[in-house]
Amino acid sequence: MNVGVYVDGYNLYYGARAICGRGTPGWRWLDIRAMFTSVVAGRSGWVAPQVTRVVFCTARVKPEPGSTTQRDQDVYLKALRVAGSVDHIEYGSYVARVKTAPLAVEDRRHRPVLTTSAWPVMVRDAQGQPVADAHFMVSVARREEKGSDVNVASHLLLDACDGRIDAAVVVSNDSDLELPLRAARQRIPVGLVNPTPRYRAGALGGTSTEGAGGHWWYRLTDGDLRQHQLPDPIARLRRPGGW
Repeated sequence: MNVGVYVDGYNLYYGARAICGRGTPGWRWLDIRAMFTSVVAGRSGWVAPQVTRVVFCTARVKPEPGSTTQRDQDVYLKALRVAGSVDHIEYGSYVARVKTAPLAVEDRRHRPVLTTSAWPVMVRDAQGQPVADAHFMVSVARREEKGSDVNVASHLLLDACDGRIDAAVVVSNDSDLELPLRAARQRIPVGLVNPTPRYRAGALGGTSTEGAGGHWWYRLTDGDLRQHQLPDPIARLRRPGGW
């Protein structure tokens, strides 16, 4: 059984950072093929699965003064290719913009709850009376990756429809993938790997028997990430400091 793995790189990165800890080393130098080969073998229940195609969808970050982020990313992407950890890297775009939105906090299920005036910050009207239900609008700088979800969906469906794969693993918790996942499940068995510590997006659910059947769901763990690292060094490429 030929298995294709389709990875939303930014969903994986930020999810893994939340799982392992933002400032902790030991997880970023990830061997993608090795990790998902292990996950498929241990979780899928598929007969004789072989990971024969790994598509990594990402975007190149923009340089920032005093930051090594761009250089570190370039080293890692080269290492993935040298190691044969991915078969294809599909690039989206990376944009910086200002967004304005109501100030909010997360509830226990990570849903936004709008913040209203309360001590130590209160709002008064022109007559000096408290405005208890006032909302705060804030502008923030946002760096966003664009295109990875579309690229994941495109490669998944093209490979499934062309008969290039017998089963697929999709690595994302982006609810925008609901339709392509449903379409793929009609044709081949699909495993969905949630790379975040959050609950799986409800739109990405389903049943194991729908369509082609043999579907499964899994959430990555700290151990999955730390136990599957690339060699260091590999060729002349070394793990960046702090990774």
